[in-house]
Amino acid sequence: MLALPLAVGAQELPSTPPEMTAFSLAEAPLVDGDVLGDGAWSAVSPATGFWQIKPSDGHAATQRTDVYIGFTDRSLYIGVVAYDDDPDAIIVTDSRRDSNLNNTDAFLFIIDGLLDRQNGFVFGTNAAGIEYDGQIIKEATGSAANFGDSGFNKNWDGTWTVQSKIGDFGWSAEFEIPFRTLRFGADEKQDWGINFQRNIRRNNEVAFWAPLERNRNLYRVSEAGTLRGIVPPTQRNLKITPYVLGRAYRATDADGMETDGTDSDFGFDVKYSVTPSLTLDGTYNTDFAQVEVDEQQVNLDRFNLFFPEKRPFFLENAGLFSVGDSQEVEMFFSRRIGIGEDGDLLPVEGGARLSGKIGNRTNIGLLYMATEAEEDIAPGNKFSVVRVSQELPNRSSIGFMLTSREGDGSYLTPANDDYNRSYAIDGSWGIGDNLILKGWLAKTDTPGLDGNDEAFSVAANYSSALWGADLSFTEVGADFNPEMGFLARTEYRKVRGFLQRTIRINDFWNLLEIRPHVTYEDYRKFDGFQETRRLHLDLPLTWKSGAGLHAAINFTRAGVVDPFEIVDGVVIQPGTYDHEELSIRYFTDRSKPLSFRIHAVIGGRFGGDRVSLSPSISYRIGETFRSELSIRYNKLDLPVDGGDFTANQARLRLSYSFTPKVQLQGLLQYNDNDGTFDTNIRFSWLRTASSGLYVVYNEVDEGNAGLEQLSGRELILKYSYIFDVFD
Repeated sequence: MLALPLAVGAQELPSTPPEMTAFSLAEAPLVDGDVLGDGAWSAVSPATGFWQIKPSDGHAATQRTDVYIGFTDRSLYIGVVAYDDDPDAIIVTDSRRDSNLNNTDAFLFIIDGLLDRQNGFVFGTNAAGIEYDGQIIKEATGSAANFGDSGFNKNWDGTWTVQSKIGDFGWSAEFEIPFRTLRFGADEKQDWGINFQRNIRRNNEVAFWAPLERNRNLYRVSEAGTLRGIVPPTQRNLKITPYVLGRAYRATDADGMETDGTDSDFGFDVKYSVTPSLTLDGTYNTDFAQVEVDEQQVNLDRFNLFFPEKRPFFLENAGLFSVGDSQEVEMFFSRRIGIGEDGDLLPVEGGARLSGKIGNRTNIGLLYMATEAEEDIAPGNKFSVVRVSQELPNRSSIGFMLTSREGDGSYLTPANDDYNRSYAIDGSWGIGDNLILKGWLAKTDTPGLDGNDEAFSVAANYSSALWGADLSFTEVGADFNPEMGFLARTEYRKVRGFLQRTIRINDFWNLLEIRPHVTYEDYRKFDGFQETRRLHLDLPLTWKSGAGLHAAINFTRAGVVDPFEIVDGVVIQPGTYDHEELSIRYFTDRSKPLSFRIHAVIGGRFGGDRVSLSPSISYRIGETFRSELSIRYNKLDLPVDGGDFTANQARLRLSYSFTPKVQLQGLLQYNDNDGTFDTNIRFSWLRTASSGLYVVYNEVDEGNAGLEQLSGRELILKYSYIFDVFD
């Protein structure tokens, strides 16, 4: 591990990652958040000594944190005492499960149970006792973006509990994590990778037990500390989660005919641990009625929009199945299963997934799903995925993947030609602590497409405390067609470069840091025609309060090959359009009860002018009530018939948490371009993880801009329960 630069007055950092010992507990703690008053912790020696990465990297944390770890024959227990000399200043902003912990006082930790120094599970809470968890794949260094959360799956929900308590000492929390929730090796006595993070929000302070450079975060598993002395029980894990569902609905078709009805359904999921690190999941008659609806998007370009996966079954170990460039060209995109091209829900008959590790270094993922045919929408399909990757030292790996779709020939394509397959290999090579080289190569097999059906990408990424840089090249053939994946655009060569300098500020205008950077992207057709070019010059400022300002200039080129309809009745003609635009982003301190952010883009677009404003205002009452109103305003004046138009969208989110497990949430969306108004209201009473009672109301009013108007509403009641066979 590299030594961190010391700020003036900083104490000397440890030269090696820290270690601690887990204690076998004579009795299990009472999980009520009262660590100091629970005798079960009396014989446990805590880990302490946290180090900041902000606002003063290299300095000791401003407040003391003690972490206790013990275990019984059933569960791992973690207790934390977050001492605070001003308990009244503790900030608690949310009590929803998996809500963002960046803007609240919080405690998080990562567990690398296989000690592979690349993967792990994250758990966290705040002083309200929320449950926050997620899964890390390859230190979250996927191919989505330079410093984003690619490879972090926050939608993974494990079975565990936590309680917190605020007192005159500060605040404390106790976690109980059943061993069945974790993944670990087969040895009788084990060492695990572990690191802890504490956020003290009023100082905008982030500190870690195993110290990190300022450009790292908790996901940096390779630099975590070590937890010694874990003795897990013999693993037996079989969970069956049945559900029952009832629905009442009313729909109005284009002719004004109303249809009322009720229906019911049932199904189940099964989870079985083949080994402590390899899990078999099965599902029958899968239904995702409890999942929040997609957020509407306005497409003012000619490329495909990306909608993220939200369905729980497809989210566990999702990063394992990831090959390609995220949101641009992906070999496997799980929304191709059970969701049609226009967002229509398709019946999922069932399926199975085997995922996890064989040994400590070999990852395996096998997936099979079957969907029923829907007349005039999609054929019946059988989807298969095979994924194997071998982890190597220093954040390196090599792997391959095969995907296959077998259709029944009931829609558009004869049965003999109703299939698609893709083949891919990928790898990464870590050099030192800061540089990683990555690449992938893929080929597809589609009846009738016999031309260039290959694609590949190579990339280099450098990230240190002061500098960030990457350089990549991607090529996608004209007949490359991963039908189980995602393509934002087809037939192109792309060059991308990025360079950033991070400058920490001392005692000037209360600034924390400045991150000037430049990004260049160039997409060209194989004949050399430049389809997209973008030069982005940005100067982001971040204040110690958490507020921020980004001021950027973009130089853009849009090369249109074929005419396309940007909105109904407005056609953009082929040509090359060069423009400049000013981009301003500003956001206030998001830990405050009232916060605001706005993104404004003013410049040229397809030979005309564009003004895009995206303001958003958030208001909360304590940690229980939250609201957010966001608007997307787009005003375009283009030199074509009907080119002077607006395309606007509004979104209102509301949530109220009766307890961290009982919540009422609402999402209302309006799109004035096609007159669509959607309402999604969800009441959830969770028993554990994603099981419990859901009451969902959906109302859709689609399209009043034309002659047709479709509308419908439904009320859904769903209940699921986890039966732990070996409990």
